[in-house]
Amino acid sequence: MTRLVIFDLDGTLLNTIGDLAASCDAVMEMHSLPRHTLDEYRHMVGRGILRLVEAAIPEPLRTPEFIEEVRRDFVDYYLAHIDAHTRPYDGIAELLAELSARGIMIAVASNKFQTGTERLIRSFFPTTEFVAVFGQRAGVPLKPDPRVDREIMDMAGVSAAECIHVGDSGVDMQTARAAGVRAVGVTWGFRFREELVENGADVIIDRPAQLVELI
Repeated sequence: MTRLVIFDLDGTLLNTIGDLAASCDAVMEMHSLPRHTLDEYRHMVGRGILRLVEAAIPEPLRTPEFIEEVRRDFVDYYLAHIDAHTRPYDGIAELLAELSARGIMIAVASNKFQTGTERLIRSFFPTTEFVAVFGQRAGVPLKPDPRVDREIMDMAGVSAAECIHVGDSGVDMQTARAAGVRAVGVTWGFRFREELVENGADVIIDRPAQLVELI
């Protein structure tokens, strides 16, 4: 029996790619660096803001000091424009409401920085009760390290057999496998079905409503 569903945020609950790309492009322009296409950004996101910025900067300029400078500029700009284009995927609000009505606990485990993660959840899902809303936090490794899933399971008082991890990327599938929970990949996000399969998805769904059928 499933008692807890842990969701990724970007590319799973929310379509954030427009704001991530626009913010990164703005910061690239601020530093007189080349911008990137939306498809390129789709492959850069998913491992935290530091890795996004690092990938966007031309390789010869990737010193730790410059990457950190650009990261700070990105965070400032992104927080000021965080929901200009971002929207929940079709069917997500209904899915969360149905899970809650069935008494199934819900949580978020994202590699986005904590402040941004919390702000988006408050903005788009203000009435949904989450067991935990976790983004990147000091001292806690990013996904695919399974510690975030294990921490959430401990908070919820559930076993791995009672938990599902839902995400759109190979990172999420690796996280689920490492945590010993069922890995559910979604195809409406930033990556492709092949990546989900290659990284150990137990099930792949094409619509949010299909998740209810698995529970």
